[in-house]
Amino acid sequence: MTPERPDPESLLHRAKAEEERKTRAKLRVFFGFAPGVGKTYAMLESAQRLAAQGVDLVVGAVETHGRKETDALLRGLDVLPRKRLTYRSRELDEFDLDGALIRRPTVLLLDELAHTNVPGSRHKKRWQDVMELLEAGIEVHTTLNVQHVESLNDVVAQITHVTVRETVPDSMLERADTIELVDLPPEELLQRLAEGKVYLGEQAARAGQNFFRRGNLLALRELALRRTAERVDADVQSYRAEHGVTDTWPTIERILVCVGPAPGSARLVRAARRMAAGLRAPWVAAYVEASGVAPLPEAARARLDGHLRLAESLGATIVRLTGAKVSEAVLAYARRHNVTRIVLGKPTHPRARDLVRGSLLDEVVRGSGDVDVHVISGDENMSEQARPDGGASPERSIAVGNYASVIAIVAVTSALAFAIGELLPIPDLEMLYFLAVVISAISFGRGPSLLAAALSVAAYNFLFVPPRFTFAVADIRYVLTFGMMFGLGLVVSALAHRVRRQEADALAREERTRALYDLSRDLAGSFGISRIAEVTARHCADAFGGAALVFLPEEATSAAAASWPVGSTLDAKDTGIVKWVLEHGRAAGRGTDTLPGASAICVPIRAGAEPLGAIALITSAALRPDEQGFLEALGRQAGFALDRTRLAEQARQAALAAKTEELRSSLLSTVSHDLRTPLAAITGAATTLRDDSDLPVAMRLDLLGTICDEAERLERLVSNLLDMTRLESGQVRLKREWVPLEEIVGSALARTESPLTAHAIRTDLAEDLPLISVDPILFEQLLVNLLENAAKYTPPGTEVTIAARSSTEELEVDVLDRGPGIPRGEEERIFERFARGAHPNVSGVGLGLPICRAIARAHDGTLDVVAREGGGAAFRIRIPQPAGRPSTPPEAPLEST
Repeated sequence: MTPERPDPESLLHRAKAEEERKTRAKLRVFFGFAPGVGKTYAMLESAQRLAAQGVDLVVGAVETHGRKETDALLRGLDVLPRKRLTYRSRELDEFDLDGALIRRPTVLLLDELAHTNVPGSRHKKRWQDVMELLEAGIEVHTTLNVQHVESLNDVVAQITHVTVRETVPDSMLERADTIELVDLPPEELLQRLAEGKVYLGEQAARAGQNFFRRGNLLALRELALRRTAERVDADVQSYRAEHGVTDTWPTIERILVCVGPAPGSARLVRAARRMAAGLRAPWVAAYVEASGVAPLPEAARARLDGHLRLAESLGATIVRLTGAKVSEAVLAYARRHNVTRIVLGKPTHPRARDLVRGSLLDEVVRGSGDVDVHVISGDENMSEQARPDGGASPERSIAVGNYASVIAIVAVTSALAFAIGELLPIPDLEMLYFLAVVISAISFGRGPSLLAAALSVAAYNFLFVPPRFTFAVADIRYVLTFGMMFGLGLVVSALAHRVRRQEADALAREERTRALYDLSRDLAGSFGISRIAEVTARHCADAFGGAALVFLPEEATSAAAASWPVGSTLDAKDTGIVKWVLEHGRAAGRGTDTLPGASAICVPIRAGAEPLGAIALITSAALRPDEQGFLEALGRQAGFALDRTRLAEQARQAALAAKTEELRSSLLSTVSHDLRTPLAAITGAATTLRDDSDLPVAMRLDLLGTICDEAERLERLVSNLLDMTRLESGQVRLKREWVPLEEIVGSALARTESPLTAHAIRTDLAEDLPLISVDPILFEQLLVNLLENAAKYTPPGTEVTIAARSSTEELEVDVLDRGPGIPRGEEERIFERFARGAHPNVSGVGLGLPICRAIARAHDGTLDVVAREGGGAAFRIRIPQPAGRPSTPPEAPLEST
């Protein structure tokens, strides 16, 4: 057999994949079906061999569970110290990811891939630690049991009646470069359990009564063996593709059944299903759409769709192939996918047809090589069903019209050729007939074009070949001309028909590709579930020319989340379809095997195992299987967008929870100290006053002053906390008034007179400063907080300045000091809640500046800080001013006397 020319794109993909495998860090998984089969033991044995070869190997985390044999294998290996974390008042040991990244060994051992990390670790799951290690270029060896594989979680729960909470995504196993199966007969595992080599004490007894039953272990062992076999089979397929192997390797049986519109195909499908069940082999049902064959009539296509749905319901994988010849497409697919058996139907047509068109069975058998070919007969009593009925149909009416159009084209061509031949001595008038044949083939297909070729030969003979106006041929050489005309017409019609089919297929593929691209582009720019639902409904309706509705799980029995055209509704009797699709995750409704009498077809929106929604499509006709597949592809695109939105919301919630926890911890650590300090002073002073009645008057007054001062300090702390809460929750409503800035500044200075006693105060307010629109109470509080902040952090004797400028659009106020200033890079951090500067002797909880910024933002303004030349800080407030500013302060109303 002549080897096929390799596909350049395939070769490039293989080269890139090979290069990626060579450069990326390796992941090796020791895979077992239950605890105690020896995964950790096998991993440590392998580690000892690598260490003996001089490989830089470190044990990151290995759980020996008190097994002496496993403990012995740890001796001599470099063990990474664990990190201690506190959780619920307990000290727990956890794998130190940062320590491993710093140590950066060649190989790291990390037991129990499905382990959940202690809260407070960088990642929630250990497999996420492994991904970071692999990205850092560290080879990882790990262990995993089959019950922890995400896709098998429900299967394991059904077998063992135990729901496993710790799971690993299947992508981790797909990422693994090596999967080493660690197997043990269930009887030996039960013996190890009884001897205390798996679990100890009561834990072993509970395990033996629940999970460790012989039936459970047998089923789990089969799952592990099958999952490993699937991986090995995938490796074999990858190797065959990389090395261009086309010969069949019967390492595992694969069955390919050829399906067509003939009624006997249903029997082929059932026979292939029985064969696959007996061999426990995967099977594929394939239909080949040959490029040179006319499209199937509607009745034949309906039968074909029914056969494909039957095969899919019986567990087959459905493929639609295209090619110039059916046999070539079938054999190419069989070689590419390592098919071992091909199932065909026994031909029932006359032998003469094979002599003209060629025999599909003969071509497949001769080209099959090492692939077995099974020929199965169809049902004889179905032959009548395959015959078209004699009634009129739209297809038949169209066909009659096409043939009539061809007759007219040949007639017009003959008249034109005759007129030209009579007026001008032009040779080779037969070329006009070739043009008629090409036009017929492009416009009407193969059958009408063959009629055009035959009529063209007859017309040319009648009009132009001596003796003219008869069908007699005087010169035998014209017979060759007639044969060449008909043969060339036949070839040209076939080529034109093939180009027409290829053009139609290309246009259909381009239209679907464009629809998918448009949907993915619009979904990429859509945020929010309602917007995604609206975009999905619009694109589905445009693609199929009907009405589309998108339902979400919480709205399955109520109104749709979105519809297009807007206002489209689903019949009340069809609402059950949506609920069924969301519960079962499969298509239902019109054109399917579930609720086929409905007026709409409904497909799930999914990105994983669970449906995220459903698309209901109302069209004038049932969808073909390929159209249903396209609708499901649109649903998958929508599923990816909904999953992205869900993950973004989860990330936002996780970040909010982490921020809340951080704030709670900061509040407790900061406020508790600042509450205890004044309370301790108040308690001490009050106790002294109570217990000692003979205190001097001066000391009594001093203690009373201490109580008052600390009580005021507590009041400020609580007020700040309440103000911060009210400002951030949006509960504060501004009461803007047109007021002079001088009054607010004067009132703020009066309130801070005591803390600013040791500082020189300077005001630099513009003389023509107009009235400003602010909330006087809040804006005064902003200035008070800034002035108190300056009093705390600037040395006594330094100057504090308040400067203000105003334009028609903005008010700008500066509070300037000559303190230590703000370190570079800390300009934003100081506005965070509970953030404190490096001044341990200064009291406070870090809420003053955040409150100031919150007040400025409530006024739609800003508050920033910059360093001053010569030292100090400049806090700048910018507040936008509305139009309509009065020129003078509003006067108070006169009171009547």
